[in-house]
Amino acid sequence: MTTKPKVSIYNWRRNRRNAGTEEDRADAISRIRNATQPPTAANDSVSNTEIDAIKREGLTGRQLRLARRLAQKNGLEATSDYDAVRLLRQKGIDPFHRANLLGMAGETAQTEDQAKDKVTIHLPQTVSEGGKTLPGPEMSPTQRREFEIGEIQKDIARRRRRKLLALFARLAVFVFLPTFIVGFYFYRVATPMYASDSAFSILQADGGGASFGGFLAGTQYATAQDSVATQEFLESKDALLRLEHDMGFEEIFKQEWIDPIQRLSPDATLEEAYKLFRRMITIGYDPSDGIIRMEVAAPDPQISVAISDRLLSYAEETINGLSELKREDQMRDALDGFEMAQQERRKAQEDLIELQIQGALLDPQNVIASLRGRIDAMETQIQDKELQLAALLDNRRPNQAKVDGARADIARFEAVLAELNAEMLDVSAGENSLARLSVRIQMAQADLVARDMILQTAMQQMETTRTEANRKVRYLTVSVRPVPSQEPTYPRKFENTILAFLLFAGIYLLISLTASVLREQVSS
Repeated sequence: MTTKPKVSIYNWRRNRRNAGTEEDRADAISRIRNATQPPTAANDSVSNTEIDAIKREGLTGRQLRLARRLAQKNGLEATSDYDAVRLLRQKGIDPFHRANLLGMAGETAQTEDQAKDKVTIHLPQTVSEGGKTLPGPEMSPTQRREFEIGEIQKDIARRRRRKLLALFARLAVFVFLPTFIVGFYFYRVATPMYASDSAFSILQADGGGASFGGFLAGTQYATAQDSVATQEFLESKDALLRLEHDMGFEEIFKQEWIDPIQRLSPDATLEEAYKLFRRMITIGYDPSDGIIRMEVAAPDPQISVAISDRLLSYAEETINGLSELKREDQMRDALDGFEMAQQERRKAQEDLIELQIQGALLDPQNVIASLRGRIDAMETQIQDKELQLAALLDNRRPNQAKVDGARADIARFEAVLAELNAEMLDVSAGENSLARLSVRIQMAQADLVARDMILQTAMQQMETTRTEANRKVRYLTVSVRPVPSQEPTYPRKFENTILAFLLFAGIYLLISLTASVLREQVSS
């Protein structure tokens, strides 16, 4: 047989009656009596004066609570938080000194264990001016910690709200307000500008040589330098001056109905007009396809088209000038060589004619050959006469008349032969001899032949250069003609406003980061 276990019944009244010892109860009753007993008149007046002075110090609630706890620790019975400060100061204890606070914090753990066994008397912390003062309720360390954490969280929330309000105020002043001003200008103030687009390219005549440049002929790289030169000219002050002379570019943008930012002042300088010119005319060259794209903005679409046409004519004149200049540069050397060859050939002809005139003969070789023939003929006749004379002398009784005639003929032939030999000697000897003259004439003739060959080569080179120059001629072709715009192209209101917002936000962010970094560096 088993018996059921007996369980004692929990009696809360018994536990309540047994809570606390007799000493604790007596201590609590004595403190209540002391707190409820009225003080004497003298002490009351002095304490009230000191409490009023302490109240004027502006102590916080946390300092008053710390003073109350420190008074309880030192066994001082204070009727209020201000009375606790007064009693501590009378005892020579500074309730707000760091050492006292640290010492009180070290005993907090022991106080938590003992607080459960003691009877806590909850009394008000402050006393009205005319009534009796009672001690405030004591809080456990856990409640006090929770209360302080709540106060810290509230303070953090307040500071966070203040910082957010300050941040929004700075953003409103430095970002939103400038963005609003910029947007208002673009939407309400800015004068609409009408843009006309055009595109043109610079081409080279067909044909190419066998050199390395021939591989690039017919491609966009063959005219890249001319395209870049044309772009630079259209963006230069020279084009602005020509445009001002032909159309009055500055007068177009000095009209009163244009907004002040885009309008030129009446006494605008050339630099200011050039800045506006660069802003209103956009020219870009694409080396991949060799096309130059041009956009001209003006307050009127017809004026925009007129400016585009005028700039296209300037570009065409520039290309023609560059082509003519290159052609002249290439032909200059060929023409100089051809003219020099002509002069040298003419000089060789003049030298030959002068030598021929100097000898009074057109062909000295024929003269010398003729003299030699005559001398040979005379010698032959002399030999014949000598043979005849010898035949006559072989007779025993030769005919004296025939012998004398033969001898006379021989003498005459010898005289003629002597004259011919003397003439031959005169022709072949001396500075003005026919032999020397013949040699000089032959050299002059050879020089003339060489000059003729050089002249023919120069003529061929000149023709070849002319052909190559004609093949390298550049010309401008317009692929897209400018057309008047029916709607304003500029300003781009939404895009410009968003861009202004991002710009101001970026500047503000950069300045804020710089200031925070500098502040951190200075504080550290």
